[in-house]
Amino acid sequence: MSDLLSSLLQDARVWQGHKHRKTTQPAEPTGYQVLDNQLGGLGWPRGALSECLLDALGIGELHLVLPLMQRLSEQGKTVFWLNPPHTPYAPALAREGVNLDHLVVISTDNQGDFLWTLENCLRSPVTGLVLAWPGKLASRDIRRLQLASEAGCNVCVLFRSRRQADQNSPAALRLELVPGDHQDLKVNIIKRRGSWPGQRCSLALGHRADITTQDSSRVVQGPWPRSQG
Repeated sequence: MSDLLSSLLQDARVWQGHKHRKTTQPAEPTGYQVLDNQLGGLGWPRGALSECLLDALGIGELHLVLPLMQRLSEQGKTVFWLNPPHTPYAPALAREGVNLDHLVVISTDNQGDFLWTLENCLRSPVTGLVLAWPGKLASRDIRRLQLASEAGCNVCVLFRSRRQADQNSPAALRLELVPGDHQDLKVNIIKRRGSWPGQRCSLALGHRADITTQDSSRVVQGPWPRSQG
């Protein structure tokens, strides 16, 4: 029994209020060193859910995941967008270095289809990243998605309302996003593996290209030339 307890205490997923332990769980760097420093030198966890909680769209949340999209798409991994609120603007994504051959956008008609699609994207061996806008989720649905994410060992980022911040969630990482001044994005860490919450940082996003559009008629049809740098 003592050996079992000792083994559990060595697991970074078991939170101990008086101390923290560096997690050895797999992760992908965010592309923002100041944020990675606040995340224990890691980044987006693989094989687990991450949640970005925000009040309004277009505050820089997509630019937060843009370095990850660039890196994984260039590695030949598929990046899924599931039920995005606006149409991804392909030419701008291409200019930002995202390989469009590995980007897939999916829209579903109801919550049942959404959960089934998201679960299968997470379990697919071709998946590198899933970005999803789920609306309301029951706790049992989040647990279901967490199991699928563990099976696929990829990165999943759910964009949810800040009103869900008080909901119990098995997500390994929960970030509260708030717009700052001069196109900065303030990131408050409300949950992360292996340590206590409460860390904060501000990301200087600089000039942000418009990589989505509300008007689908403005979307230019490909193919698009590859970025030259």
